[in-house]
Amino acid sequence: MTDAAPPKKPHGGLTFALDFGPLLLFFLGSRFGHSDSDPAQGPLAGTAVFMVAILCAMGISKWKLGRISPMMKMSAVLVIGFGALTLWFRDFGFIQHKATAVYLLFAAIILIGWLRAKPALKYLLEAAYDGLSDEGWLKLSLSWGLFFLALAVLNEVMIPLLTADQYITVKTFGLPALTFLFAMANIPMLLKHGLNLGDDTEVPPHSKD
Repeated sequence: MTDAAPPKKPHGGLTFALDFGPLLLFFLGSRFGHSDSDPAQGPLAGTAVFMVAILCAMGISKWKLGRISPMMKMSAVLVIGFGALTLWFRDFGFIQHKATAVYLLFAAIILIGWLRAKPALKYLLEAAYDGLSDEGWLKLSLSWGLFFLALAVLNEVMIPLLTADQYITVKTFGLPALTFLFAMANIPMLLKHGLNLGDDTEVPPHSKD
């Protein structure tokens, strides 16, 4: 009897496409599904496309990489769960405020793990931060937990200030860019705690909701 084939080594370009491809499709679906008479129509179309795209991304990840990361699994659960509620309620206000709920959920999961000295990010990101010490994982958890709390506040501030189109654009491109920059800003601290940059580095789960 032969041993099961080991997971294939992650490919940076494919990993990036699997992470951000569904997000791009959400934006395109929202744009092409836009309706001047109903601000919820675009996000509803984008959500339906996004739900299918995340399932396809999981299938491709299993096929090409031999596995589905815990981070992708959690993202899929949130996308499918909150996406189903979005399609059910068909309300743009719900679409906006659910993002706050997701950010608070992320913050709670991460900060509870930090308080218990059992960083949830270490499980979600697995070997993405190769060589990082336990102290480094705890500092990373505190950093990201507070960041998601800040995103929740920022989202609530944006809701009354932006139009529907502006809100969708900022959520789709602005906040992921901000998340990426924040991840990069953490690297100097992580290097002091053993981070090895020889492998691909992922960022913690980013909500598209």
